[in-house]
Amino acid sequence: MLVDSHCHLDFPDFDEDRDALIERAAEAGVDLMVTISTRISKFPGVRAIAERYDNVYCSVGVHPHEAGDEQVTADQLIDLAQHPRVVAIGETGLDYYYEHAPRTEQASNLEAHIIAARETGLPLIVHTRDADDDTVTILKDAYHRDGPYPGLIHCFSAGQDLADAMVEMGFYISYSGIVTFKKAEAVRNTVQHVPLSRILVETDSPYLAPVPKRGKRNEPAFTAHTAAVVADLKGIEAVAMAKATTDNFFRLFTKVPDPRPSHRTTA
Repeated sequence: MLVDSHCHLDFPDFDEDRDALIERAAEAGVDLMVTISTRISKFPGVRAIAERYDNVYCSVGVHPHEAGDEQVTADQLIDLAQHPRVVAIGETGLDYYYEHAPRTEQASNLEAHIIAARETGLPLIVHTRDADDDTVTILKDAYHRDGPYPGLIHCFSAGQDLADAMVEMGFYISYSGIVTFKKAEAVRNTVQHVPLSRILVETDSPYLAPVPKRGKRNEPAFTAHTAAVVADLKGIEAVAMAKATTDNFFRLFTKVPDPRPSHRTTA
C-alpha cells in the first residue's frame, strides 16, 4: 500500500477523468490520497471530492501564492477542520520564487495555520521555495514559543540544512517527482540522511510528474515511481519503502483511519 500525501484532485486538469484516475491509483497500489486546499474560497470543492471518494481525504488552507487575496484566521481554519474528511492544515508557507503575494501576508497566513495545526492536532503542510531561512525562523519561533506541533515540508526541493532543521523539530519530509529528476542531486542526497521514519511520498499532481512520466500530467498512480526511486536511494526494497512511508503517514495524519487489516479495530 502507498499513500499520495499531497495532490490537487479539485484542479480542472482532472475534470474529465477523475473517476478513472482514482481507479488507476488503486491499480498502482496507491490506496489513499490527500487532496490539498489552496484557497478557502475553493475549499467546498476540495471537500466535496473527499466526501465523494472513500479513499480520499483533504486539507484546509491557503497557499502562499494566494495570501495576497485571502488572509485567513486560525479560528476559520479550526472551524473548517472539524469536518470528518479534513485531516490536515494547509498548504501554507512562503514562496519567494514567484512573489505572487507580499511576504508579510504570506507570513501572517503561515502563523495562522501554525496556530490551527497546534489547536487541532492536525499536521501542518508547509510549502517553501527560495524562502528556507524565513520558513525555518517562523516555524522554530512558534515551536520554541508555544511548544511542538505536527507537520511536514511537502514537495521537498531544498538541501540538507532545511531537512535537518525540520527533522529536529519532529517534522516529516515529503518527496515528490522532483527526487527523480537528473538535476535534483541535492534533493536526492538528502534522502540518504533523512531518517526512514520521517519520509513520506507524494505527487503534487497535476504537477511534477516523475521520471519516466515526466512531461505528462501527473496523477496519484505515479506515486509508485517516486517511491521506487526513494527506496533505491535509501538502499531498501520498494515494498519496504511502501510500508515505511505508509506507517509514517498514519503516524502523522492521525485523523485518517488505517484500513490495513492488521491495524483495524473491532467494536
